[in-house]
Amino acid sequence: MPLKPLAVAKSRLAAAGEVRPALALAFAVDTVAAVLACPQVADVTVVTDDRAAAAELAAHGALVVPDAPAAGLNAALRYGAEEVRRREPAAAVAALNGDLPALRPAELAEVLRAAAGTGERAFLADAEGVGTTLLTAVPYLPLSPAFGGSSRARHLASGAAEITLPEAPSVRRDVDTLADLREALALGVGPRTAAVAAGLLIPD
Repeated sequence: MPLKPLAVAKSRLAAAGEVRPALALAFAVDTVAAVLACPQVADVTVVTDDRAAAAELAAHGALVVPDAPAAGLNAALRYGAEEVRRREPAAAVAALNGDLPALRPAELAEVLRAAAGTGERAFLADAEGVGTTLLTAVPYLPLSPAFGGSSRARHLASGAAEITLPEAPSVRRDVDTLADLREALALGVGPRTAAVAAGLLIPD
């Protein structure tokens, strides 16, 4: 899971004002908590250079490594997958957005089981059907992430199988804008996000 330094994370949430960095951290904390509660997951590795976020996420059970490549999102995800396989060479790996504050462990488990069943790389599109919230690779297969922008099309073109479960809204609902946050709140977010978002005025 990648996390930018909080000072620059979630720039499209600038309308949230001074709570934007706190929201970015809240999303990550709630995402990590939900992932670790998923029975299909052995551990969570977070790639970040933000020391405060690293300390808090480690306290919540994440394994945290610095962004050694310092070359953008996909380089960080490749590095994270390499770190996982350095510890466990035969591990299946998954890249997951760190902004899924409504994530449900049971829904994530369904998605991961479907991904494993493909026997290859697999991905889940975001709620808009344009981006990607999750990319997986079975043991010994490179992750080869292509996140950012219209990543659904890139992951399809790379040969990854698309997971098309009819019901996995919490795994698809990443949060880049206040409108996204409103939808996540309607799904039901984790306690950290709920606390930070309380009283935040979100326009219709």
